[in-house]
Amino acid sequence: MATTSTTGSTLLQPLSNAVQLPIDQVNFVVCQLFALLAAIWFRTYLHSSKTSPFIRHVVATLLGLYLALFCFGWYALHFLVQSGISYGIMVIMGAENMHRYCFVFALGYLIVCQITRVYIFDYGQYSADFSGPMMIITQKITSLAYEIHDGMFRKDEELNPSQRDLAVRRMPSLLEYLSYNCNFMGILAGPLCSYKDYITFIEGRSYRVTRAGADGKGEPHWERPEPSPNVAVSQKLLVCGLSLLVHLTVSSMLPVEYNIDAHFQATASWPTKVIYLYVSLLAARPKYYFAWTLADAINNAAGFGFRGYDRNGEARWDLVSNLRIQQIEMSTSFKMFLDNWNIQTALWLKRVCYERTTLSPTIQTFVLSAIWHGVYPGYYLTFLTGVVMTLAARTMRSNLRHHFITSPQLKLLYDVITWIVTQIAVSYTVVPFVLLSIKPSFMFYSSWYYCLHIIGILVLLLLPVKKTQRGKNTHENMQLSPSKKFDDTENSLGQNSFSMTNNVCNQETASRHSLLKQ
Repeated sequence: MATTSTTGSTLLQPLSNAVQLPIDQVNFVVCQLFALLAAIWFRTYLHSSKTSPFIRHVVATLLGLYLALFCFGWYALHFLVQSGISYGIMVIMGAENMHRYCFVFALGYLIVCQITRVYIFDYGQYSADFSGPMMIITQKITSLAYEIHDGMFRKDEELNPSQRDLAVRRMPSLLEYLSYNCNFMGILAGPLCSYKDYITFIEGRSYRVTRAGADGKGEPHWERPEPSPNVAVSQKLLVCGLSLLVHLTVSSMLPVEYNIDAHFQATASWPTKVIYLYVSLLAARPKYYFAWTLADAINNAAGFGFRGYDRNGEARWDLVSNLRIQQIEMSTSFKMFLDNWNIQTALWLKRVCYERTTLSPTIQTFVLSAIWHGVYPGYYLTFLTGVVMTLAARTMRSNLRHHFITSPQLKLLYDVITWIVTQIAVSYTVVPFVLLSIKPSFMFYSSWYYCLHIIGILVLLLLPVKKTQRGKNTHENMQLSPSKKFDDTENSLGQNSFSMTNNVCNQETASRHSLLKQ
């Protein structure tokens, strides 16, 4: 019989027993499927053309809170407490200082909740708990505080193009704030979206677009029928189904924990260890593909997530997409993997940390990412290892890549080698993230003799480090049409300094110019 451990409703306990899955996970999936149906109803019967923004805000918020109560019971009150106090901080502190106080409070509240979850409830319980939605709400609270600070306090000339475009010029009402944080489309699994994008969607301005001309500049507004998300939603649901099937069948056969099995370590050859490491971490990813792609499909089904049209006039529904599976699995650099994995979180880290600090921005950003993820020691080992891998990969690329682009054959050889190295390095780095605890994580690294740590440090010590300028290609990328940047994203990843999203952010910024003209 499946576990009955949950803080939410036990109405679906018979279904949980039938499918042999924990009740909290069953609640999560059923609520997300309900949210999908609600999204279709929301787009059909509460369309912005026939319903006021006030009604859309109210319905989206109430549905979101209901889903939260069903999944988490009274723990869902944390969502309201965190949002309510943060709103009060914004009102009291004003635009000059709200971003600092909101950041400290929201992140601190999240940390306290994560500590209680880990040390009061079962350590290592991998289930749908209330701190997951709080992670997304924390992102929204801090993002909006910075966007209001940029829009109502800082001068336009002090902002970079992305900050200027996302800047919020007025304080949101309490209803707008709660709707943004707790709407049914993103309350359970996100993804993060900008406040400006969300309000544009609620008010029905998502489809008033400008078309990028040959020179990359926007032409005057032009009209065309509102695009349907049905094809995009169907494709994403197909990906969800396949991901869930793989997770339920293959993932259990290839546990990551087997990498530290004493018999396996003693008897397996090194090629076998390397192959199993890669395959076991590959099998661990479909559950994330399922959850994030389903969340994306829910937003699209409600009509949210429209980015604009590409050069061929095809609608793009990837404004709030959180991953690109093909680019992840074919990544030829550590940066390329990170740029396409958990995209919205990477954008959040860039906007609230990386581009706002001058002292060791890469290290500070990885530390913030570890703190935000939780209090398990494995998270910190993963992100500290990620710092070394990112800096080493950047150094090797800047020193070696230009030797391999002189001919197609050498470029192909370079791509094959870097794909193999990247997949091994990523798998090696994220093992502690899955194992969670400190002892098994060190058992794994010691069984590999800390070899990639040592190689990474030697690369940083022995190869010259070429300084890069953060965001140096921003202006150039802004001149490209959205579709051009989308087509070129894979090739351009890795050019800027931070290993998370300069190119993604630049692509997004240009697209917003056509979506958010007010």
